[in-house]
Amino acid sequence: MNPIELALRERVKELTCLYSIAQLMVREGISLGDQIQAVVRLLPPAWQYPDVTSARILLDGRTWTTEGFQQGSQSQRAAVVVEGVERGFVEVTYLRQMPDLDEGPFLKEERSLIDTIAREVALVLERRHADEERQRLSEQLRHADRLATIGQLAAGVAHELNEPLGSILGFAQLAAKCEGLPEQARSDTEKIVKAALHAREVVKKLMLFARQMPPRKTQVDLNQMVCDGLYILESRLAKGGIELARDLEAGLPSLTADPSQLLQVLVNLVVNAAQAMPDGGRLTIRTRRSGENITLLVEDTGVGMTEEVRRQVFIPFFTTKDVGEGTGLGLPVVHGIVTSHGGTVGVQSQIGVGTRFEIRLPLERTAAEEP
Repeated sequence: MNPIELALRERVKELTCLYSIAQLMVREGISLGDQIQAVVRLLPPAWQYPDVTSARILLDGRTWTTEGFQQGSQSQRAAVVVEGVERGFVEVTYLRQMPDLDEGPFLKEERSLIDTIAREVALVLERRHADEERQRLSEQLRHADRLATIGQLAAGVAHELNEPLGSILGFAQLAAKCEGLPEQARSDTEKIVKAALHAREVVKKLMLFARQMPPRKTQVDLNQMVCDGLYILESRLAKGGIELARDLEAGLPSLTADPSQLLQVLVNLVVNAAQAMPDGGRLTIRTRRSGENITLLVEDTGVGMTEEVRRQVFIPFFTTKDVGEGTGLGLPVVHGIVTSHGGTVGVQSQIGVGTRFEIRLPLERTAAEEP
């Protein structure tokens, strides 16, 4: 075969490889792993000595190879770079020593080919990342919409329940004061009062979640609030075999916030963490200043949550506890209080490792701090 025919044959092989890869990249319903493995199989036929060619693609520590891959002494490699970060490489190697050409035993056109393949793989990763990010943002929007709708419903229900609950509680308390009331009736009346008080507390939590109870803001020392809150909870934690660790940054500026509501946030998170560590563990409370925010971190070494559970923890009445052990309003109340203060709540969790809640509250300038 003359040089022109040989060169033409090589170009056809390279173009066939690129065309096949282009078709592969636009296929739907195929996993990333299967896509990369298919690309690897297309590489050896495109090189000059396909019978002695092996190939592999390494991405983020995971490797895809041709069957029976062996690392030869002569290889050609191109980096896969995504958004300026090297994520891996595409490599072609010869199993036997071959004569030198343009780049060792490789043609200059093969250098261009492997660079193009590496760029195509990078584009696949970028598209996958963009799709995942779009899906994540869409899920966040749906979640926010659900919370807003539930908040409106909760506010309406709370207002409708307040008046009849007040009447039930008032008349039950009056009935309990009647002289000559039989003991059984008195006991039943006390149960009615207790149930009404519990229902009123649930309504109060619903109103907090729906932000129907505006915070009464003053200057709050977050570190002092944490110490005060932990003082009343410390004995309960100790009885449960939970080690308490404080890591409070000194010199934190004061927050403009409702102290009782922030205390409720801390108590709800600590109680939630304690329930996640039935056999004991370690609870860490941290405070930090991050720019124009103050961060409260509550981290436990408990049972952790699945991703499905984590996505639903701020939805009212959602709970993984047994009937009678929780209302499913603790974390929604945390969410309602923090957002009413202009802050954010983040949660990270891993089964068998633990859970970490991060509360970010903005620092508001006082008049004296204004320029």
